Amino acid sequence: MVRVAQINPHLDSLGRSPRQLLRDWPTLARCASAASQAGARVTVLQRSEQREHLALDGVDYHFLPFDDIGAFGQLLRGLAPEVLHLQGLGFAREMGQLAKLVPDVPLLVQDHAARPPNRPWIWWRWRRSLALARGLMFCAREQARPFEQRGLLAPHTRIYEVPESSSGFRPIDAAEARRATGLAGSPVLLWVAHLDENKDPLTVLEGVARAVERLPELKLTMCFGKAPLYEVVCERLRDPRLAGRVHLRGQVDHEEVERLMSAADFLVQGSHREGSGYSLIEALACGLSPVVTDIPSFRTLLGPLATTRAARLWPCGNPQALAQALVELAEEPVSARRSAVRARFDEHCSPEALGRCLVSVYEDALSA
Repeated sequence: MVRVAQINPHLDSLGRSPRQLLRDWPTLARCASAASQAGARVTVLQRSEQREHLALDGVDYHFLPFDDIGAFGQLLRGLAPEVLHLQGLGFAREMGQLAKLVPDVPLLVQDHAARPPNRPWIWWRWRRSLALARGLMFCAREQARPFEQRGLLAPHTRIYEVPESSSGFRPIDAAEARRATGLAGSPVLLWVAHLDENKDPLTVLEGVARAVERLPELKLTMCFGKAPLYEVVCERLRDPRLAGRVHLRGQVDHEEVERLMSAADFLVQGSHREGSGYSLIEALACGLSPVVTDIPSFRTLLGPLATTRAARLWPCGNPQALAQALVELAEEPVSARRSAVRARFDEHCSPEALGRCLVSVYEDALSA
């Protein structure tokens, strides 16, 4: 049983209690629990202004300030981990500290949508810190290329493909979910994303408008948190093709997302860039057919599903391609689509699959 310390240097700006943070940051516990269930002995060290120790589902969580290097180092050495799993590529200082505290323990660093620096005069800092890692984990292998192209990765650094998270969602009977959520239409489309330029709601709305000619009963529900493009989206909905078809639902509880995804026919996403795609992972868990942009993380999460009749990838910024994908998939039997989508989740990013993947990476790092 490999002993792993999963270390998260992200400090909660809201100062929530440790128990509340575990509820509000589900990926933190999901990643730890998945590895634990797959056979690893997992301890989580979470940066916090509060000090607390919690034991949940076979995982020990230590919340503490990371700036107290003495206490942090004492705890870390006492745990005697065989592998370090650091959350985030941009923590150069923390990588250096870990290398000094436990120099013989292999370090793995997981990407969470990091961007490589554009300014060449600071590349050396990234190069020096990332060279301390035995390996880097990305949702898609292709996401490492911008770092490689800038010469930021050492020749010895291994690259692993690991889903960024998983989901506890399960499919709910579609008729029951529609009664509970009030969704109606044929097909029903669901958007779960911010209304911002990267998510590109305007291209999605144009694609939906173009699909209406062939899908006259189409309806779209949009759930979102941050909404810098809200006014622009509202103006776009003045288009007669979209009138009465789009419901701006806004922010909803996480439990409601599961019901909405079970009630809908398709998840639509227009992202230009993602570290992984939490909404896509949740859609796969619910058996909801994704019609999403052809970007590295989405491509990897869908895998062979994208070439079946249960999902589609479409080029960023291309509303006509989105419209065509919706029309084509709407002709396919719903039950067959749902089964194929859920099977992909079980295979690639279920908690069990994530756990197996993480433990395999840990063992590979130890064998290097």
